[in-house]
Amino acid sequence: QVQLVESGGGLVQAGGSLRLSCAASGRTFSMYVMGWFRQAPGKERESVATISWRSAVTRYADSVKDRFTISRDYTKNTVYLQMNSLQPEDTAVYYCAASQLRSSWSATDFRSWGQGTQVTVSS
Repeated sequence: QVQLVESGGGLVQAGGSLRLSCAASGRTFSMYVMGWFRQAPGKERESVATISWRSAVTRYADSVKDRFTISRDYTKNTVYLQMNSLQPEDTAVYYCAASQLRSSWSATDFRSWGQGTQVTVSS
């Protein structure tokens, strides 16, 4: 079992930036892919970005490509999501998740989840 704790959410104006952090503990050796997801009110949870824990290969949703950057610090068991040029449509609860599957992308691929952190972008 992997435990995940997110931090760094908040309120920001459109065009601003935020950095989310996700600290992992427990059976971290079993993690293969780490991901960030978001869920806005009345919408399904959607994939935002993923990173392979060992190789650091990344993947992004088209809606955040060139604005968001996912990274990881292997020594700190922490994954980050740097969010730039934020827009009101980025408003959502952001979740960190861990998967043991090699080609994880969809939320159903991920077994361990954090509690979520709210990101609100005002216009």
